[in-house]
Amino acid sequence: MIHHNYFVYITTNVSRTVLYIGVTNDLEIRRKQHHDNKGKQETFAGRYYCHNLVYWERFQYINDAIAREKELKKWNRSKKNNLIEDLNPSWKFLNQEVLKRNTSFQVIFPFVISGGAVRS
Repeated sequence: MIHHNYFVYITTNVSRTVLYIGVTNDLEIRRKQHHDNKGKQETFAGRYYCHNLVYWERFQYINDAIAREKELKKWNRSKKNNLIEDLNPSWKFLNQEVLKRNTSFQVIFPFVISGGAVRS
């Protein structure tokens, strides 16, 4: 059985005042793209320097990841903050963990969400 990896992720700026929520199938490459785009006015993440990863969820199916991204984007800031703080209480920037772990993301956030159910 082939296992796919799709990620809903949240990045922020250095002062943690702006959040960007996205979906990708390669968290390391996408994080690097956000970093390379910092300061570029044509992208939201670039304009607001949102290249610091603070949260992610892994999904097996792209449709589930897209649905979760849409759900999170509708949340107010307080609810998003609580989500981040549940797994990353200090809002530590996780960029280096992604580089170190490459594809073994379960080390930091040991769950996969599939069909709405959280599985560890």
